[in-house]
Amino acid sequence: MKVLVVDDDIKIVKVLTAYLEKDGYSVITANDGVAAVDKALHLNPDIILLDLMLPKLDGFGVCKEIRRSSNIPILMLTARDAESDRIIGLELGADDYVIKPFSPKEVIARIRAIQRRINPSEPLIATEVPLQMGKLTFHKKNHSVFLANTPIELTPTEYKILELCLSHPGQMFSRLQLIEKIQGYAFEGYERTVDSHIKNLRKKLKALPEDPYYIKTIYGVGYKLTGEQNA
Repeated sequence: MKVLVVDDDIKIVKVLTAYLEKDGYSVITANDGVAAVDKALHLNPDIILLDLMLPKLDGFGVCKEIRRSSNIPILMLTARDAESDRIIGLELGADDYVIKPFSPKEVIARIRAIQRRINPSEPLIATEVPLQMGKLTFHKKNHSVFLANTPIELTPTEYKILELCLSHPGQMFSRLQLIEKIQGYAFEGYERTVDSHIKNLRKKLKALPEDPYYIKTIYGVGYKLTGEQNA
């Protein structure tokens, strides 16, 4: 698995590289945003570790550029006191974040969780039969989603949220349950990241105004997929 590490702090890059290579990952690096976009689009990494504070082009710009043409998983590296930055990053398409200062072991654990989301080890039963709700069709076998026969591009996290909701139509999930089921772990401090992923997913599911599907908010509790418009 190839990991692109993007940070202008050379010490952080060296530490992450050492830990990742020791764990069997192939590592490529970039120290500014322009180089990050170029390497992301031409060297085809499997995941990107992206710092937000970068020269030439900040992490938000990098994320936005990459998401124009790729759904490579992005794990943000961000400062402890920048909640608004984390929310913006998630809304631009990042899949998860790690707060600085962080443990390299936590970073690797999150990478592994993303790997499990993309390539689950457990066999899929009856993968030839897609999940369906009205004009929304979800193919597990080739990881594709269609709304009225039009393909929808989803990030890995959005994909897992939609898969979970379609597999349990009408069932309510709390934020912590969603985090645990899609990432394999649940930390209370990360509950609000789900809101950003849900917001992005809602936009994509409303692409067909005459026949919309909504992830409904159950206030104070969580979310569920429904054919009814969310109040």
